Amino acid sequence: MSDFEEQNTISDQQSEQQPDIQVIDLSVSESVAPVMKEETPKRGRIGMLILGILIGALISNLVVLAMLKIKGPQKLVVLGEDLQDTKSTVLTKDVSEKLSILEKTIRKYYIDEVKNEDMADGLYAGLLGSIGDRYADYYTQDDMNSLMEKTTGVFYGIGAYVGIDADTNYPKLTGIIENTPAEKAGLKAEDILIKVDDKNVRGMELSDVVSLIKGDAGTDVVLTIYRNGVTDYFDVTVTRAKVESPTVTYEMKEDNIAYIYIHQFESVTSDQFAEKLQQARDDQMKGLIIDLRSNPGGTMGSVIEVARMLLPKGIIVYTEDKYGDRKTFKCDGDHEIDVPMVLLINENSASASEILAGAVKDYGIGTLVGKKTFGKGIVQKVFYLSDGSGLKLTISHYYTPKGNDIHEVGIEPDVEVDLDVDKYLDEDIDTQYDKAMEVLKEKMK
Repeated sequence: MSDFEEQNTISDQQSEQQPDIQVIDLSVSESVAPVMKEETPKRGRIGMLILGILIGALISNLVVLAMLKIKGPQKLVVLGEDLQDTKSTVLTKDVSEKLSILEKTIRKYYIDEVKNEDMADGLYAGLLGSIGDRYADYYTQDDMNSLMEKTTGVFYGIGAYVGIDADTNYPKLTGIIENTPAEKAGLKAEDILIKVDDKNVRGMELSDVVSLIKGDAGTDVVLTIYRNGVTDYFDVTVTRAKVESPTVTYEMKEDNIAYIYIHQFESVTSDQFAEKLQQARDDQMKGLIIDLRSNPGGTMGSVIEVARMLLPKGIIVYTEDKYGDRKTFKCDGDHEIDVPMVLLINENSASASEILAGAVKDYGIGTLVGKKTFGKGIVQKVFYLSDGSGLKLTISHYYTPKGNDIHEVGIEPDVEVDLDVDKYLDEDIDTQYDKAMEVLKEKMK
């Protein structure tokens, strides 16, 4: 992106569950990909359902802006944002004095030592937490670096999924991403990690294991592996590389019905979707199911590009901020889908996925099947600070082409159908998917 260009971001909903599993190479407990215990989910949709496998994260894209120099004693500035006309009314003399008293009390009586930077970060986070924006966050420099990896869907490491093995308390590879260093090195799902670069990792926090494994492209990491059926431990040397998160999966079903599951909208998603859609056309697609169930959102730029591969000419979505300023995102209609289409949605389809679902419904170019969506119709933006830290704020509402505000309302399906949990668990029968196939076949007649 060029200077002064920004990407607004649609964040996904918060998740109350944080299962003990994440993608290798990401450095914190939240993961950008729909992280699953199985690398290739059945029909591509395990994460959408019921098992709490998905890790919800508040995703926001980064803003690429030039640094502004502000006159006066203030040295820390928001990159690319002119704040000179915005007054600060919180840091009064009384507030500053009270903060000083609080700090002195802590230093005199608190039983442990406290670092200055930790208290400062706590103040910044507290300020963001005070405004009533559930999606607002303060990010340290490390947090911002991690966020960049997440929103782009690109990271540097070996390309595998990892969790903790309950029986041994060792980390375990739960899946291998195709065409990555992990696959090329011969690593397999269910491999137990005994050591990373000769460091025993039993009982270690998952995020710490991830930090040991990830690293710069071109560098090596040595993993000591236990594999069921192999009599002794063995070492595998893996050369780290740039890895893209697989955010789109595809399968051709019966009757030339293409099934595309979009896990999440990251920067890499539009290219991956274009590739899968072209593959479906090459495979003589006659109908299309796009599964957005439990898609928690992602970046606005990504979903806009996906929408432009499907929608007719017109508005995709528009946003309005607190000043009434509107930004409109349009489609030229040159790539409008030319086969019958069904979108699968559920109560965990949120934000960016609701932009696509809302536009498809407004234009009537596809049938929505499943349950009412989550209802997140607001946009977040990340602001860089000149010291490498940053903050995220909700900056606008978004509206469907017909002007519908779906925030805390959601999008109703055209055909409502529940997931029969018992059938899914006991017989691997997905009642929502089956209804989508039924509806699509009827449309194809």
